[in-house]
Amino acid sequence: MKKLFTTGQAAAVCNISQQTIIRCFDSGKLEGFKIPGSKFRRIPYASLLKFMEENGIPLDNLKMDKKRILLVDDDPDIIELLEDVLGRDGRFEIKTAGTGYEAGMETQKFKPDLIILDYMLPDVNGNIVCKSIKDNPDFKDTKIVIVSGVINPEEIQGLLNAGAEEFINKPFSVAKILDTVSRLLKVS
Repeated sequence: MKKLFTTGQAAAVCNISQQTIIRCFDSGKLEGFKIPGSKFRRIPYASLLKFMEENGIPLDNLKMDKKRILLVDDDPDIIELLEDVLGRDGRFEIKTAGTGYEAGMETQKFKPDLIILDYMLPDVNGNIVCKSIKDNPDFKDTKIVIVSGVINPEEIQGLLNAGAEEFINKPFSVAKILDTVSRLLKVS
């Protein structure tokens, strides 16, 4: 959980302007501190929580730690669909990749809780990406959902053996994706 907020971050959490946050900070209505030798302000979590409660601001954005999801597919239409559906949900932070190489780089930087991974990528098959992620102890808890339209039962079993938690056929329903993601990430 985040412990300190900039005025911009606090404004985003409260869904008000940064200038309003700065005015409240400068007038003492919102407690925090200035970084010595600068004009930058920092607001501790407890102060922001108190400010939000006192002013009737919904706490949804403050208390919810979003789960991180990496979408890996070379089809921009599928990426756009999933990004829209999962992004609108509000419980997830989304990043995307179009190749196995990009997936590896994003996994290292973004540290996703769950990866939705296309089986047929332009540079490598999803089972290799899946296995390399699962072989890394830093990502042993990362859930992987494979999606594909061209696959046979032996390949599906190979993907599950490589560490994928779930396999979903293309074309898929949005409800199936949301149900699977919610179940694997234990979010309601």
